Amino acid sequence: MNRRPLSPHLQVYRPQLTSVLSILHRATGVALSVGTLLLVYWLAAAALGPQSYATAQNILGSWFGLLLLFLWSWALFYHLSNGIRHLFWDAGQGFELPTVYQSGYVVVASSLVLTVLAWVMAFSQ
Repeated sequence: MNRRPLSPHLQVYRPQLTSVLSILHRATGVALSVGTLLLVYWLAAAALGPQSYATAQNILGSWFGLLLLFLWSWALFYHLSNGIRHLFWDAGQGFELPTVYQSGYVVVASSLVLTVLAWVMAFSQ
């Protein structure tokens, strides 16, 4: 029988901002890929004619469709903001622990602010 210790798992570790943001970056990348399929559906429906487009508009204009679009837009702004953060890291800047946490909070705040601004601007016209 092998008596080597088992690797710790998620129940052992307390989530940290850095790990949560890293997981969110990956998850938003997947969400953007899936959300792009929704965009392709909408464009294909527009190309297929008025009846197909009306059906797509009914789906995307429902509360569930708007929720999906809102979450997709947040994923877009989060992934963008965190991607900019990663560009700074690629340049060798921002690795000090206080800076890592500060930039993490900036990423979260900017993604929320940009999402709300985009939706306010979209529905104010």
